[in-house]
Amino acid sequence: MPRLLLLIFCCFLAACGKKDNSLRVGMELTYPPFEMKDAQGNPDGVGVKMAEALAADLGRPLKIVPMEFSGLIPALKSGNVDIVISSMTATDERRESVEFSEPYAFTGLSILLGKDSTVRSIEDLKKDGIRVAMKAGTTGESWAAANLPKAKITAFTEEPACVMEVAQGRADAFIYDQLSIYRYHKENLDTTRALLNAFVQENWAVALPKGDTETKAKVDAFIAKFRAEGGFSKLADQYLGEEKKAMEELGVPFIIR
Repeated sequence: MPRLLLLIFCCFLAACGKKDNSLRVGMELTYPPFEMKDAQGNPDGVGVKMAEALAADLGRPLKIVPMEFSGLIPALKSGNVDIVISSMTATDERRESVEFSEPYAFTGLSILLGKDSTVRSIEDLKKDGIRVAMKAGTTGESWAAANLPKAKITAFTEEPACVMEVAQGRADAFIYDQLSIYRYHKENLDTTRALLNAFVQENWAVALPKGDTETKAKVDAFIAKFRAEGGFSKLADQYLGEEKKAMEELGVPFIIR
């Protein structure tokens, strides 16, 4: 092969093998107002805006990869996404297989109950015959499995199904994060009530591949800068103004700050 043609061929192979520099962010787009779709079907929400700001900070194009929550960590471990931003709680169990950034949100588990439920605290859910609806793959489901041995636990892939179980009396409780419980109660005032004081404190963080300390350092630096510049506060006002005010009135520290 002539030298010039060989050079062109080698350049062609190099171009074909060049890795896309996009920041592939895995998220479940069914968790408003954090990760969702707008009226036109485009990704939107607090997590999406955070991902956009992070990608810009890293100087990389953003590519959001939507999937069910239970598939996020497997996708990260297999290399199908670079990071996960999906209101994911940083737990010790998850840390066994992924890295986590510094927290960007602070929350806890609370309880949605039927309007006429006699449950007054988490201790009441430890009695015989309690039926609990849970979202599959969440820390709430893990906590219930470990701490409610007498309860009948039914897992669903989406939160609205859990809410419907409680609202229609097929489940006694739905355990999930404070903000979601508040929102679902507001949407179902006639059939539910909420215990908003968290019985387990949690925080959300960006998930990264195990051992990727370089990207973790960059993400941590971004979170610190974004917080210092008021980025999280602006997103709270944009997407969660009513909830922020309500939590402040209840004396509950707001989730993003």
